[in-house]
Amino acid sequence: MTTQPSAAELAKLEEELDPEMQFRKVPHGTALLIGGLLLALSAFHYYTAGFGLLRETTHRGIHLAFVLGLIFLVFAARKSEAGTVHPSTVFRPGGVPLYDWICAIAVAVASLYVPWIFEDLAFRVGNPSPLDVAMGTITIVLMIEATRRAIGWGLPLIALFAIIYAIFGNWFPGIFLHPGATWSNLVNHLYLTSQGVYGVALGVVATYVFHFVLFGVLATRIGLGRLFLGVAAAVAGRFAGGPAKVSIFGSALFGMISGSSVANTVTVGSLTIPMMIRLGYQRHFAAAVESTAATGGQITPPIMGAAAFLMVEFLNLPYATIVIAAIVPAIMHFFGVLMQVHFEARRNGMRGMTDAEAPKLREVFARDWPTIAPLFALIVVLFTGYTPYLAAFWGITGCMLVGLAHYRAGAALALALAIGIVAPTEILRVPGVNAALVIAAFAVMAHGVLLRSAEGRRRVNDMVDAFVLGAKYAIGVGAAAATVGIIVGVVTLTGVGFKISWIVTSLADQWAKGLLNIVPFLPFDIKSATLFFTLLLTGMVCILLGCGVPTTANYIIMVTVAAPALGMLGVNPLVAHFFVFYYGVLADITPPVAIAAYAGASMAGADPFKTGNTAFRLALGKVLVPFVFVFSPSMLIMAPGFTWTEFVGSTAACFASITLLSAAFSGWLLAPLVMWERLVLAVAALPMILATPYSIVAGLIIGAPVLLRQVIARKAVPAPA
Repeated sequence: MTTQPSAAELAKLEEELDPEMQFRKVPHGTALLIGGLLLALSAFHYYTAGFGLLRETTHRGIHLAFVLGLIFLVFAARKSEAGTVHPSTVFRPGGVPLYDWICAIAVAVASLYVPWIFEDLAFRVGNPSPLDVAMGTITIVLMIEATRRAIGWGLPLIALFAIIYAIFGNWFPGIFLHPGATWSNLVNHLYLTSQGVYGVALGVVATYVFHFVLFGVLATRIGLGRLFLGVAAAVAGRFAGGPAKVSIFGSALFGMISGSSVANTVTVGSLTIPMMIRLGYQRHFAAAVESTAATGGQITPPIMGAAAFLMVEFLNLPYATIVIAAIVPAIMHFFGVLMQVHFEARRNGMRGMTDAEAPKLREVFARDWPTIAPLFALIVVLFTGYTPYLAAFWGITGCMLVGLAHYRAGAALALALAIGIVAPTEILRVPGVNAALVIAAFAVMAHGVLLRSAEGRRRVNDMVDAFVLGAKYAIGVGAAAATVGIIVGVVTLTGVGFKISWIVTSLADQWAKGLLNIVPFLPFDIKSATLFFTLLLTGMVCILLGCGVPTTANYIIMVTVAAPALGMLGVNPLVAHFFVFYYGVLADITPPVAIAAYAGASMAGADPFKTGNTAFRLALGKVLVPFVFVFSPSMLIMAPGFTWTEFVGSTAACFASITLLSAAFSGWLLAPLVMWERLVLAVAALPMILATPYSIVAGLIIGAPVLLRQVIARKAVPAPA
């Protein structure tokens, strides 16, 4: 098996491939300052996770000040300037333009202004002073620019359009007409209330997302990613098209600790993409397989993307509930990619890995089993009833124990904290015990470092570097979350979300009535047909919005405007949010802003646009999954009205529909498929989304001629080498 790249090599790859990681080059002194600020940001979140959050507005303000200020220091105004190290001059102190220093300081001060005036805020909301308006204007303008630098033009343009709509609403036609707001009123709503910039989105990133991103970076640094890749290669490598299946299985496991699709693509793809190419896969297909599988990390428990934590706040549900509900949809995502890859491998006669190429499962666990301890500790704390950020705190502490203490001793202590202390006695709820345990853990780490001297110091540097890298991951997401607050604030100020919901449901109702008038014997009523078309429109908008907006922003925007439409049709809020969440994941592989696909293409030396289109096609194998769990909510396990009968039926229907649809896209089932067979299988997959016995039987009857012909044709197909 190919040697895994070092942490430094992976970080360099990621910086080259992820737009949110393309920092400008600066002289050594400035790099130390920026690194110190990034470390301080991580340390702030680590401390507050373990010892208590600050007042809500203060916590969010400090986070936003760090995030926006750092963006002006580390992202150049133009990408072309990022790779050049400029000497320090009067107009470019520390190699950074003077205007960027001014913007960084101004936006940091403006971000901290709201926490500073918090005591008087109740008397100022609705009647902002000129200073309030000035500070709000600085924050909004510079925040949009910071977001543009960090993640591109897509989200800032939507935010600017939202501002224009809020101010000039009296110019808009028909249902979109509203009185309009003055700039002062708009700043008041977006800046001084919790409905805008300082709203739920920013709060979730500052409270939950940052901690889990940091845990994922540390877990990867201590070798947990290597363990997962080894397990994937040992389990899946010997089957047809082995490296591609290793890519899927490895991305699924790595997705348990990382909600970043680009990090997943880079880490797993650095091993699997070269192996796929050597086996005979086309370069663009190898890159597409890895990037498509990697996007599933955002919906893979227990560490999911930022949208999962937003769901916690929006729905006011425990994170454990979201984790359990995500299990089956996550399985379906990877199953959908797996089926297309399997059919592709069989169609092209791809072999699996040989015994010499694939590692032994026993050897993999013997080498790296201690790295699983922090993840186990995090899960135990999480499901014991503590807050997600406290679970992340102990997961991070466990990573540092394994990384800094003696390997197995650190793992044993991390497991002891999880099993022997937290679970049975809930000792962390006793005042002072949390601090005592942390002190003891750091004493063990310090002892390990001192015993290993030079090696210990190297490990400390490695941990510090991981804390800096974790903050690097978070600043782009933080800026996006704050900017999405502008869009959400405009929606709440103008009420446009309910207007859009009414338009969508009315259009869906017209389509449903037209369809049932033409084909009256279809196996669903007008309500089900209206719901189907509403879901279809919502899914299409999610995909189109994903062409220019990151996953998290996509989810927030769509939940704001689409969830009310689904709620009007009786869809449970948990189910509605998961529908949008699932489709939003496609954003990272939806051209033209398919950052995960483009990362894979760069690693494979493939055409980026061709890779993005192929990745999107691979993801469509499971496009029916959200429809299935809307019509059969028991598939989410935690949805109201759960029954085992419905769960088994809907899950079986989902597996069957994914298999048929994947075969239709791939051109292979048991043998090659001709065009008419592919069309029949695609049609056969559609009734199964209702997940009723009648619809499942209807789908099987439609597909029966093709299935029978495939069984006969299979005898002529040679066995894979």
